[in-house]
Amino acid sequence: MVGARKAEDKKEVAEMHLTDHAGVRLTHGKPKVNGVEIHYAIGGTGEPVFLVHGVPKTMSYWRHVVPLLTPHYTVVAVDNRGAGGSQRPLAGYDTATMAGDVAELATHLGFDRFRVVGEDWGAAIAYAVAAFHRPRVQQLVFQETLLPGLPAGPGLPGGEQDPSLAPDDGRTGWHFSFFSLPHMPELLLAGRERPFWTYYARRQMWDPSALTEEDIDDIVHSAEQPGGTTAILEMYRARQTDAEQNRPHYADPISCPVLAVGAQDYLGDAVSRQLAQVARDVRGVVIPASGHNIALENPAPLAQAYLDFFAGG
Repeated sequence: MVGARKAEDKKEVAEMHLTDHAGVRLTHGKPKVNGVEIHYAIGGTGEPVFLVHGVPKTMSYWRHVVPLLTPHYTVVAVDNRGAGGSQRPLAGYDTATMAGDVAELATHLGFDRFRVVGEDWGAAIAYAVAAFHRPRVQQLVFQETLLPGLPAGPGLPGGEQDPSLAPDDGRTGWHFSFFSLPHMPELLLAGRERPFWTYYARRQMWDPSALTEEDIDDIVHSAEQPGGTTAILEMYRARQTDAEQNRPHYADPISCPVLAVGAQDYLGDAVSRQLAQVARDVRGVVIPASGHNIALENPAPLAQAYLDFFAGG
């Protein structure tokens, strides 16, 4: 009972990280949309911007970025299905289905059109929102990932391997192979969530200290929930499905403006080069002094890049 209380306390602390520019806690909700309960937090004023996190993170990943956006926009931070305070169903971890979660949440909140920002796997989901729900997306921010089924450049997952990369560098794609195995990752990660996900997240960062102990608490609390680890892994296992579902959209590039964001010490301008294959209006930016987790490592220039893009600058 004490352990359960501590876990809930950690969850509450993580949620309290999400405040607006005046330090006011965002308003939380958990409606059932697209057949699943999706946890969100909302604050600010103006046109809506949806923030979609990657793995193994939750909405608290955006805690430094949210208050930089709320003076100008209504910000909706989303816990993906399978993460944070959202439900963990057995299925539906392909990006088209998860894009439906975001689109139906927007409908539930009364937003017909909106901007969507995604990072890591959240970027693949955000792309699917823009591709499968084209009339609704005003602008897309696609950050620090590559799309399933598209050619990758040298030194990137799915591309020709860069011999200068260490074997455990995420850009080798080692985790794609491991996470996609049936059953085995769950067996090996059970009871080892904290050391594994701490190593995994910090290994991809320019400034590992930017991932705090409270961040790790939040990640581990999410992964340790029943079905939490499997939910993460099922996103990787759905990559081939994602590629097949996306292929018609790759052949018909999306027309909404896209900001392709890379980290100087991770994917860099490879993000914009790939998005140029599937979108008609792509602007690229590389955020300095950052690795894969830009919103934790260098949030101020990241948020400014968003604001400049949203304003048409």
